[in-house]
Amino acid sequence: MKKIDTHQFGEIEVDEKKIVTFQHGIPAFEDEHEFVIIPYQENSPYLFLQSMNTPHLSFLMTIPFVFFPDYEFQIDDAIVEELGIKEQEDLEIYTLITVPGGNVKEMTANLLAPVVINNKNLQGRQVVLERSPYQTKHRLFPDSEEEK
Repeated sequence: MKKIDTHQFGEIEVDEKKIVTFQHGIPAFEDEHEFVIIPYQENSPYLFLQSMNTPHLSFLMTIPFVFFPDYEFQIDDAIVEELGIKEQEDLEIYTLITVPGGNVKEMTANLLAPVVINNKNLQGRQVVLERSPYQTKHRLFPDSEEEK
């Protein structure tokens, strides 16, 4: 177990076998390579991607299929190879969430750049999709049928 300081959770112990490595970092945080996934609450669709090195750096994320059941995309073969993905079951897909002004009703998910993790070797990457109909801000709780 490794102890880390976090802004959100205080000092926590992390099983070193659960550290996710992002070889290239995350866009805009290229120097951050090690993260741990922390559930928001038991049975919650929300999780935190917490930096192992920077206490104030954590990202709120979710499994996109909970909110967007028709969400689908292709992962480039080079990324599949880089992450060592052999089977569909190796994949975990997350999307980062933004909470504008702390207003939960206005939360959006970045469907254009999903976080892809190989759950066998814990290699991860935020993948920016090319030629995609998705955007960086899809509302989790649309106000009307038109927004769904």
